[in-house]
Amino acid sequence: MFNEFFTLLKDWHTWDTSMVIAGALAAMSCAVPGVWLVLRRQSMMGDALSHTALPGVVIAVLFASWLTNTFDWMPEHSTAEPLLLMGGAVVIGVLTSVLTEWIQRLGRVESSAALGVVFTSLFALGLLLIRLKADNVHLDPDCVLFGQLELIVWDEVTLFGVDMPRAYLVNGASLIFNLTLMAVFFKELRIATFDPDMATVQGINARLVNYCLMAMTAMSVVMAFESVGSILVIGLLIVPAATAILLTDRLGVMVAISLLVAGMSALLGHMLAKTVPVMVFQRLGFDQVQDAGTSGMIAVACGLLFAAAFMLSPRHGLIGKGLSRLKLRLQIAADDILSTLYRFEEQLGVTKISVQQTERETKWIIPLERWFAMFRLERGGLVLASEQSLTLTDLGRTRAAELVGSHRLWESYMQKHFDLPDDHLHETAHYVEHFLDEEMREQLKDELDSPDVDPHGRKIPGES
Repeated sequence: MFNEFFTLLKDWHTWDTSMVIAGALAAMSCAVPGVWLVLRRQSMMGDALSHTALPGVVIAVLFASWLTNTFDWMPEHSTAEPLLLMGGAVVIGVLTSVLTEWIQRLGRVESSAALGVVFTSLFALGLLLIRLKADNVHLDPDCVLFGQLELIVWDEVTLFGVDMPRAYLVNGASLIFNLTLMAVFFKELRIATFDPDMATVQGINARLVNYCLMAMTAMSVVMAFESVGSILVIGLLIVPAATAILLTDRLGVMVAISLLVAGMSALLGHMLAKTVPVMVFQRLGFDQVQDAGTSGMIAVACGLLFAAAFMLSPRHGLIGKGLSRLKLRLQIAADDILSTLYRFEEQLGVTKISVQQTERETKWIIPLERWFAMFRLERGGLVLASEQSLTLTDLGRTRAAELVGSHRLWESYMQKHFDLPDDHLHETAHYVEHFLDEEMREQLKDELDSPDVDPHGRKIPGES
């Protein structure tokens, strides 16, 4: 399979590289505002802007066509269009936010409902304008919705004597503008995102920051329309940011990872578009299928990278969380065995405790967890085990005394501060004992004036 995959990539041409670069620039320009939208919990606003920007695109194209046909001194349509699209995007972005707030406030509806009303209405208006006016101007509905990444090599401009696809210039300028704007107003964005009230106290207009973010998002979306289309740009706006949030909690690193994920999605997406359809459909007997749309595959690649982060992220990934929970369960099981052996020693005055007796007292531990817990205890030199008995080592006895001491200190603390019967103290202390470190135990001792015994009259280990 891998040999076939790389064999199909041997016919890589310069236009493949051009498509990847254009797709990467479009994805990265959308990823910059996407990080702030996700952090502000406004991901649906990004979805809405990718729809509401559609009438702005149509109106800008129609206006550019009218200017070109009316005034001979106007620039060529292809040159004037990006500036008009940018202006239309800014207006639509701010208009979407203002209309949503207006409907929410005057209509007394929740924010998601107001947003749904605005973006569905404006998107429907954009589709209607396309159907009414697409025959009069060069406006292909499929290109607006799904992009034309495969055709960018035929639309070139000359910059400083170098011919390059116009998509490079449009999306590259959008990316540079977004990065510059973020760098200049990073402090304002950060404060307004995480604490709007503090931003207001410090003289930062949080509402103005929100409007500027909406305008930047709409502009990025519109600039990426020709490359990936209005529908697929939604994934580029949100998924790289969501992937970065799974991988780090540091804001600067988060922005960098989102840009990296966006760029990798463009490369991986085009590679999948050239290989996967042939590998799959030819086995099904459809020999005429040779490739797929790169724009759609970029969105698929975004999803695959997000799925990988969702599964493998060290802190927030599904596998990482599962391993952490398993490690904690095994640690608690090992602690319960140690504390049980210590209590038997304390009550019976013997050092060897039968395996059966220990299992009866720790019956809540399932067999597989018990096996791993005993393996850890023996390997760590905390317990000596034979077929019939278990014995604490000196190191194990020290650790067990800490656990039992933490348990009894917490019972004493609960009795002092809460009006609970004595038989209700054990269950809470049983959970807390695993998480009290030396510093917290010392604080409890100071709070309780270093008690000698717990509420049940049992000696607290480590106290005179």
